[in-house]
Amino acid sequence: MSAALHRLPLRATTGAFILNSGIGKLSLDAESAAGLQAMASNAFPQLKDMRPEEFGKLLAVGETALGAALLLPFVPRLVAGLGLTAFSGALLWMYHKTPGLTHDGVRPTPDGVGVAKDVFMLGAGLSLLLDNRRKK
Repeated sequence: MSAALHRLPLRATTGAFILNSGIGKLSLDAESAAGLQAMASNAFPQLKDMRPEEFGKLLAVGETALGAALLLPFVPRLVAGLGLTAFSGALLWMYHKTPGLTHDGVRPTPDGVGVAKDVFMLGAGLSLLLDNRRKK
């Protein structure tokens, strides 16, 4: 139990943040979903083929599931870490590919700060993955 206790702040803070974001997107209107889809399509062009409502629901369910997985202690840290690393990596790729969010491709513009902060989630996901290599 004490070995898992040191992961609690990392999983609880990221899990609660992502779960809240996902729940908030469950009632996303078509216009808002289309805006999120347009940003995501900068990095992942295949998303343009989806209907905005479908994209919004998929994003909402994905975020809600990831947030819950991070909060549930019986979800293995490897699974939670892989999910968080993949999700935050996708967000950072979108940040990198969306015009107007960065200076020189890395440093955030004022408009990019809201997405650039997701680098902390990448660090949390990688920490869970690296922690998985430790003996229990």
